[in-house]
Amino acid sequence: MAIAKTKPKRAKGFSPETAAEMFRRLAKARPDPKTELDYKDPYTLVVAVALSAQATDVSVNKATKGLFKAANTPAKMVALGEEGVAEHIRTIGLWRGKAKNIVALSKIILEKHGGVTPRTREELVALPGVGHKTASVVLNEAYGEATIAVDTHVFRVSNRTGLAPETTPEKVETKLLRVVPEKYKKGAHHWLILHGRYTCLARKPGCLECVIRDLCEYEAKTGE
Repeated sequence: MAIAKTKPKRAKGFSPETAAEMFRRLAKARPDPKTELDYKDPYTLVVAVALSAQATDVSVNKATKGLFKAANTPAKMVALGEEGVAEHIRTIGLWRGKAKNIVALSKIILEKHGGVTPRTREELVALPGVGHKTASVVLNEAYGEATIAVDTHVFRVSNRTGLAPETTPEKVETKLLRVVPEKYKKGAHHWLILHGRYTCLARKPGCLECVIRDLCEYEAKTGE
């Protein structure tokens, strides 16, 4: 889903103290945040995240259940081929291009990385269909790095609450990396996604159930 530009609510965003309290509460509500995409290792995570562009995690998980049963390594994916991959992912958006990219990135992992999924941002974004956001997810989830990937949920929550209001995902990411306390950075991406997916909904945020309601600067809170 494309992330539309939005006018920031304020110039500075949350103070480090307010941000720390926000993530303390989100962490208490969800102590072990993680991606909802199904994967077994860094390679299957790369594939799943690449497939998730303009698709829901639920739809991707349905598609990868059969795909990973047929091919869960770069070598098996290359052997399966574009048509074979396509047969498993026809239910998700942009499946033709994604099938091509999955096979292409698998070939590169085999030929340039000895079949091992790379663990640097530079090497990851060089893979077909893997952009900055996808690389951030893989570095965070698979390799434990304190990266923050800004998807539509993170973008919305950051702007709506006043945590890190900015006009583009890149600017939101920069502000989040500056304001989120170090101890919460690794989980920040997941906490914001899950909060946006289940509480701070796009059309009707669940303000009454929100654990950060009093910190949030959203003026049109529901239930008031």
